[in-house]
Amino acid sequence: MKSKTTGGLVYSTDSGRMCPVCRQPIATCSCKLAKAPAPTDGTVRVSRETKGRGGKSVTLVKGLALDGLALAQLGKQLKAACGSGGTVKDGVIEVQGDHCDVVLAVLQKQGYSVKRAGG
Repeated sequence: MKSKTTGGLVYSTDSGRMCPVCRQPIATCSCKLAKAPAPTDGTVRVSRETKGRGGKSVTLVKGLALDGLALAQLGKQLKAACGSGGTVKDGVIEVQGDHCDVVLAVLQKQGYSVKRAGG
């Protein structure tokens, strides 16, 4: 009886995350498995979180049905509008600091349906 192995390279220090199907870096994945945006209900949710960040607050933007490149561009625009740093991880834009009001205004101006999530 053969056993299935799902082993293989998952992360490389040279190119980052690797696609489990085509074994290419996620940025150059040819199978489109890793590039499929997550299904959403059409509403973008903006929240503030401090958990696991040493007490520092981060503004999170979730629910955007964009591919990786468009998400990175929007993240860059939001960071510039807030005048702070941040990143894009797993389909979520993180902007350093409590900038919920600024992010809400920028996203509404661009035509997104936006809600404030959390307290």
